[in-house]
Amino acid sequence: MTAHGARPPAQRPLRTQSDRDLARDFVHALKAGDGLAGAHCIHERWMRGHFPSHIEKDLELLWKHAGASIPDWLPMRYISWLSTAYDVAQTFSAKGSGRSNIYLILLDYSDRRGDAHGVYVGMSRYPPAQRFDQHKAGIRAAGSVLKRGIEVLTGPTLHLQHIKRGEAARIEMALAGALADAGIRVEGGH
Repeated sequence: MTAHGARPPAQRPLRTQSDRDLARDFVHALKAGDGLAGAHCIHERWMRGHFPSHIEKDLELLWKHAGASIPDWLPMRYISWLSTAYDVAQTFSAKGSGRSNIYLILLDYSDRRGDAHGVYVGMSRYPPAQRFDQHKAGIRAAGSVLKRGIEVLTGPTLHLQHIKRGEAARIEMALAGALADAGIRVEGGH
């Protein structure tokens, strides 16, 4: 598992492992308190469409046994459309480097009909976690994030960090549209 640890989740470094091997590696990760290894195991099972209740149980176990070492790209709760968000985001790329970052924020729509979650698409010169904190503090905040923001979904847009502003503006709008076209409730992206 260690060789796979540095690879981003979108590359799915455990794609070729059997479900049995994933389960074995997950148990080893829990025993070792290895949040990164456990996160990759959970992520692969999530991308394969395993039962939500099993993923939620494994998330709880991982937080209990390895909370300090879990990478920020692993969501804290089950999101039904996470694999779709990865698939859609991977269709976007940027040329060159810059100071802008594309970010996604999970929104809570449990008080509405349909899926309990939606997503806010944004761009900023700040790191996604810092921009989320700004939204929640009311600093240049989008109302949907201020009211409904739960957490940053770092994983799907890891490859869209430190890009040119013009590229980020184009991708922000197009990504929001593509996620909405894929059936996800979307805010932002303007």
